[in-house]
Amino acid sequence: MFSYFFRRLLLMIPTFIGITFLVFTVTRFVPGGPVEQAVLRYQQAAAQGGEGGSGSASGLDANGQISEEMMQKLKEIYGFDKPFYQAYCIWLWRVLHFDLGTSDSYSKPVWDLIKEKFPVSIIFGLAGFILSYSICIPLGVWKAVKHGSVFDTSSSILVFIAYSIPGWTAGILLLMLLGGGNPEYFDKFPLGGFTSSSIDKTSFLYSYVEDGAYIKDIPPEVLEQYKDLKALREKDNFAQINSSHPAFASVPKDKIDKINNPTHENLSFFGRVLDKAWHMFLPVFCYVLGSFASMTVLMKNTLMENLGQDYVRTAFAKGLSEKTVIFKHTLRNSLIPLATGLGHMLSIILAGSFLIEKVFNIKGFGLLGYESLISRDYPVVLGTLVISTILGLLGNIISDLLYCVIDPRIRFS
Repeated sequence: MFSYFFRRLLLMIPTFIGITFLVFTVTRFVPGGPVEQAVLRYQQAAAQGGEGGSGSASGLDANGQISEEMMQKLKEIYGFDKPFYQAYCIWLWRVLHFDLGTSDSYSKPVWDLIKEKFPVSIIFGLAGFILSYSICIPLGVWKAVKHGSVFDTSSSILVFIAYSIPGWTAGILLLMLLGGGNPEYFDKFPLGGFTSSSIDKTSFLYSYVEDGAYIKDIPPEVLEQYKDLKALREKDNFAQINSSHPAFASVPKDKIDKINNPTHENLSFFGRVLDKAWHMFLPVFCYVLGSFASMTVLMKNTLMENLGQDYVRTAFAKGLSEKTVIFKHTLRNSLIPLATGLGHMLSIILAGSFLIEKVFNIKGFGLLGYESLISRDYPVVLGTLVISTILGLLGNIISDLLYCVIDPRIRFS
């Protein structure tokens, strides 16, 4: 089995090269790339500055077209001055040294952009993953046990209705109904984002806002010990500190009050957790909506198929209870088809759904890839492709490994 997985790991290399080479080649020839956009911006700037006819001094000829010299410089800046196969080799060499380049839109290293989006995508992906499997597996088992009952029929109707609604469509409807998007409906959830940028006194989160105090209320002898606070007071006499600052202990109790204009950072630990859960509820619900039907029905059908096997009838003939037969003998074999999805969930967790992230204004990994593709920010496009490809290939190997763990009959020798 070790040799099988070793071969699979080696097979990742040509697969990765094939995927990245194909996409890299497309980026070289697709119109509207970064060079064309830079030329357009340069021409617009020159026209607005009245330099359209200034010739070589501005990089434009007499007709207002960019000169060959300037075009060559732009191609060198964006890496389009070499043949695509040579440029791919240079890019691949940098990737092997963990250098994904610099974003054209953000002027930041691609690694830094991806690392900024990872925590958000991991939190949403893990929450959706845990929620979907913890609900769909028990629901599928119960539907198989109660096959043909009113519960089975009614739950199937609800599950397939949910499956027929795209997640991003459900997100728009829920924002209108529950997010205050329409004044005629409810205002129970935020319209988007991952944390609260401001907390109103009427919000349930306001009770979790930390206590604060004005710097001007700190005793002078204490203020002298903190040069940063002293400098801050000179700039803003109404600046505040929160309860975590060492100088807060010296403030008189009658001068202590809630932080003014609080944000997510001014909440207690439990308040910050509650704030993120409040923002995550609707996106995560939309994220797992589509998987409910496929996973639940797959779990039900697989369990029903196994319940009809000879070993199950033998177990019942020995006098074993229904609970023991299902959970000790049948359930493990029924989880084998679901194991294939566990490996692929590794890439889904990080990639996320860019449509749902777009609807809820969540700055995640999926939205980063989508926006970079629209803006032709090819370093970011290729960087997200590298991460997604590696995760997808590793997910396939993890799925095979889970096969062996769940079903001891499967061997890859």
